[in-house]
Amino acid sequence: MRVLVDISIVPLGVGLSLSPHIADECERIFQAAGLKTALHAYGTNVEGEWDDVFGAVKTCHEALHAMGAPRISTNMRLGTRIDREQTLEEKVKSVRDKM
Repeated sequence: MRVLVDISIVPLGVGLSLSPHIADECERIFQAAGLKTALHAYGTNVEGEWDDVFGAVKTCHEALHAMGAPRISTNMRLGTRIDREQTLEEKVKSVRDKM
């Protein structure tokens, strides 16, 4: 099943700047998993197969813990549909077309 996810992964206890952890690890992990991503100011949109997406999220947590993050807080919103496939770009285009 395909899934679209809005995810914000926050490693805690590693200082104020989180971008090295996210850029060096999580974004690389999503790309290595072959997932489509769209980085935004407070997280990342991820598109892919359910097991691939959630496997990558688990790998992000493991990698960030290995980098020394004692805690990680992750927020996710996700959506699936079975009537047709929908991409991240299609969802954005649908809203922009109505503006």
